Amino acid sequence: MSNSQSPTSDAAAPQTGTTGSNWVVLKFGGTSVASIAGWRCIAAQVRRLQQDSPLLVVCSALAGVTNSLLLLAEGQCDDVEALADTIIARHQQLLVAAGGDSFDPAMQLLVGQFRDYLKALPGTVIASAKQPGKRLQAAQQAQLLAYGELLSTTLGVQLLQLQGVAAIWRNSRELLQAQPARAHHPEHHAWLNAECDMVADVKVQQQLAAALHAQQAQVVLVPGFVAANADGATVLLGRGGSDTSCVYLAVLLAARLVEIWTDVPGLFSANPRQVGNARLLRHLGYMEAQEIAATGARVLHPRCLRPAQLAGIPIHVRSTHQPEHPGTIISDQARDFGAQVKAIVSRHGITLVVMETLGMWHQVGFLADAFAVFRQHGVSVDLVATSESNVTCSVDTGEQLLQQQQLQALEKDLQAICRVRVIPDCAVVALVGRGIRTMLHRLAPAFEAFEERRILLLTQAANDLNLSVVVASEHADNLVHQLHELLIPRLARIPEESVFGESWQELTQDQAKPLQSRASWYREHRQTLLELAAQHPCAYVYNLAVVRRQAAVLQQMRSIKRVLYAMKANNNVHVLRLLRALGIGFDCVSMDEVLYLQQATDAGVDEILFTPNFAPVTEYQQALQMGLKLTIDNGFIVQNWDGLLRGREVFLRVDPGQGHGHHQKVKTAGVHSKFGIPLNELAQLAQRCQQLDLRVTGLHVHIGSGLTLPDNWRRSAELLLGLLQLFPQVKVIDLGGGLSVASKPGDDDLDVARLDQLLLDVQQQHVQRGGAEVAFWLEPGRFLVSEAGVLLARVTQTKGKGDVRYVGLNTGMNSLLRPALYGAYHDIVNLSRLDDAEQQLVNVVGPICETGDIIGLDRMLSRCTEGDVVLIANAGAYGAVMSNHYNMRTPAPELILGMAQ
Repeated sequence: MSNSQSPTSDAAAPQTGTTGSNWVVLKFGGTSVASIAGWRCIAAQVRRLQQDSPLLVVCSALAGVTNSLLLLAEGQCDDVEALADTIIARHQQLLVAAGGDSFDPAMQLLVGQFRDYLKALPGTVIASAKQPGKRLQAAQQAQLLAYGELLSTTLGVQLLQLQGVAAIWRNSRELLQAQPARAHHPEHHAWLNAECDMVADVKVQQQLAAALHAQQAQVVLVPGFVAANADGATVLLGRGGSDTSCVYLAVLLAARLVEIWTDVPGLFSANPRQVGNARLLRHLGYMEAQEIAATGARVLHPRCLRPAQLAGIPIHVRSTHQPEHPGTIISDQARDFGAQVKAIVSRHGITLVVMETLGMWHQVGFLADAFAVFRQHGVSVDLVATSESNVTCSVDTGEQLLQQQQLQALEKDLQAICRVRVIPDCAVVALVGRGIRTMLHRLAPAFEAFEERRILLLTQAANDLNLSVVVASEHADNLVHQLHELLIPRLARIPEESVFGESWQELTQDQAKPLQSRASWYREHRQTLLELAAQHPCAYVYNLAVVRRQAAVLQQMRSIKRVLYAMKANNNVHVLRLLRALGIGFDCVSMDEVLYLQQATDAGVDEILFTPNFAPVTEYQQALQMGLKLTIDNGFIVQNWDGLLRGREVFLRVDPGQGHGHHQKVKTAGVHSKFGIPLNELAQLAQRCQQLDLRVTGLHVHIGSGLTLPDNWRRSAELLLGLLQLFPQVKVIDLGGGLSVASKPGDDDLDVARLDQLLLDVQQQHVQRGGAEVAFWLEPGRFLVSEAGVLLARVTQTKGKGDVRYVGLNTGMNSLLRPALYGAYHDIVNLSRLDDAEQQLVNVVGPICETGDIIGLDRMLSRCTEGDVVLIANAGAYGAVMSNHYNMRTPAPELILGMAQ
């Protein structure tokens, strides 16, 4: 396949006589290429560099496309045509945003090939209501997943052309040849995790430079992630393989520089999305960068660093959001700052394999035998700890495409030589830096953070670059926060020679303004809020106009027949009355909620859906007696309470098998969530319903909170529609809630219009297949009320401890529990000094006698003094309803803006 474009009038001719030794190779990730802003950045970088160097750009697939294709590859997709339509539509929308109209001939040809390939897939791969489809073979997976990068880069040539940048397309399968599979690797490894030769090729350098010159082009565009084996068949370089492609191609071209462009301006001392005070790492050596990448940083793939090191090619990690920032430089010229912890990182998706037997004591060759089994199954061991009767090792199951089958087979074969125990759902927390062994005495105070957490494994790297601890996954994020606070220095002034640069908060301070302008109705009502604060020590204040606005957004969705408010989010009577007046129904999770709602609003039973979880039988009895619509989320109820349900109508809540959300504790699906009926129980449950004459008239799913991708609801809708074969009397598909609310800089708004269109498409396709008309419902909570509420509190004291500054408030986790409970982020401003230019980095804390009474860590606030009014935004959901009287402190009362108090 070949693709070239005619030169534009302002296209600059590349340097002539280039031998390839001056090449620069750039890589842009999925988030960068998924927006027209990202492509504008790509065009700008080409213009910046083209005068000095021939350029090659490597691109990933559009964000989310590979994941969608992977669902199909794993037999989790029940509508291949809809999948193809969605992926192609995303590329079409990108073209339109760039000012284009229709795909060029090269893109049209590729789109046709993509559709033909999907149509030719065996029918067994398609999922049904009763069971998932059959997983594709590794070679088929490679061919399917490669389409993501092929589509993005083929379209990319056209997108650059529209911006006046002439580009030529080259097939990475013609440039990168995978090495033969190693004897100890399983067959799929050669297809899905291939490695390539790392040798410069002068001939390829000259050919590409000549092609640029001949076509008066400015850049060569190449798909990442994809290579070919010796037979010319498509292979992949593993998830995150576009980084590796980029460096392989840089080695091939003997490039002078690699630039990896992503959505953050470099590597940080922790995940900046989780730790606001994470500091940019300005300069790193290859080995340090590899440790940080391998132990959890997602900015670049660890496999890309070794070939860069061997070839001596420096890597610059930069951000498309802040292209002027120099980012992180990785090279062999990085200065040695001595023994120092530079990063605290975590990696989830870890499984521990524990091997126990007294027979290993003084037994020659036990470890060799055990690791031979790991090798036989192609499972790579990460961390290892040994004793006289126990060997424990960690396996990263988060990135392996064929993980579960391998792990089960591994466990079975290991049992022949020892007792085996597998501990899933773990995480590694690693301290990364130079000279870890020489500074253990300085690390000692930090280990108090592990006091109440069970350590499952502890190892210290042989290269003295990291100390790793394995804990239960749920503890990892909090540990990273605590350890970062203890071990990474805060710098009021950054020395020129420091490895540490600006904090994430400082770098994104300007980016916070769009968030404040959208969700900060409090600016308009600042004086009123200050007057209310003068009357109340602390208070929640709700703006009902915002609730009305959010309700209108959902009621305008053509795909949604009914909106139910999840009243557990905020049960203020004025909020409830307004929503009922707007025609919104209610989802209640306890009988007390039902009775409270009816008393407050006179809501009828036809306006309420009752969705209890592990409630006593008396609540179900009362609900049925009242005539409420009842949701059952446990097969136990149908199997054991037959007298209660015989002849009734109910909804069933289904667990799709995987949850999503902004925190582990708000994921409401999957084996580690208590909600919903597993898919594998539904067929038997349908038979039981028939025996009881129990009519299932609604199917319900809710996978979590804070969901940002509209595709989540599309998949849920398709899943539930597929279950109509089992439950043909269903008239309602309840898609739950979880609609995200942007709460911090960098968060994306949920694209409600796209969600609406996706659901309309699903409904249309269902009808076209002969399906009966079914109504779609939504159950939002936060989306309706979060932005409507603020929490006002007063500054009681301030404190400085070293470089750490604290601002204390007169209320804390007794009024707002979310930050302490699951690390929720709330925007915080000093309302008394809202527009003061002077800013300081502080921790905002409450008066409760708990270390966890933290409202916000590492926040940039106007300088605070005693008596200032601090406003905590996005507090309208799960605030007052979760308040408490801990320490016998009275929580904040609730007020309505503009209403006499």
